[in-house]
Amino acid sequence: MSRTILVAIALFAAFSLSGCSYNDLTAKQQGVKGKWANVESSLQRRADLIPNLVETAKMAGVQEQEVFGQIADARSRLLNAQQAPPVGEGGDKTPEQKQAVIEANNSFGGTIGRLLSLQENYPVLKSNEAFLKVQDELSGTENRINTARLDFNQSVTDYNTTRNSFPAVLTAGLLGFKE
Repeated sequence: MSRTILVAIALFAAFSLSGCSYNDLTAKQQGVKGKWANVESSLQRRADLIPNLVETAKMAGVQEQEVFGQIADARSRLLNAQQAPPVGEGGDKTPEQKQAVIEANNSFGGTIGRLLSLQENYPVLKSNEAFLKVQDELSGTENRINTARLDFNQSVTDYNTTRNSFPAVLTAGLLGFKE
């Protein structure tokens, strides 16, 4: 009889621990999704600011059609990557889709740098209040993007650490929580 009680207690403890692990993994997984959404939101804000910066530069007399074309192409690639329908589990983007967003963002960031460097060739931009205002907004948005990326990376680290620790690793393996 005491052996039956010990087995029952062990099973109860195992189910209790796995229940706690399940809840913890689910909460951290949702945190990762939320942090990624913040990254995409910040990237979208930056993408929305760039047309204003381009138009302001054009109004100031900047005639750099090649740069403007590169910016439009890079922005389009970023928006397409962001707006691709999620095909991962639970309505989330796959790692490949997230990587595509990151790569498109990196390309877009390079073209923004070329736009901002036009100030060297067009000194009128340095005194154009509208251009400087949008540039300040862009700088703030870049800071938000950096913060969102750091938060996302920390959230992924927390999730993976929890997922790979005992007893959560057992729960994760049984219930399909992936790294």
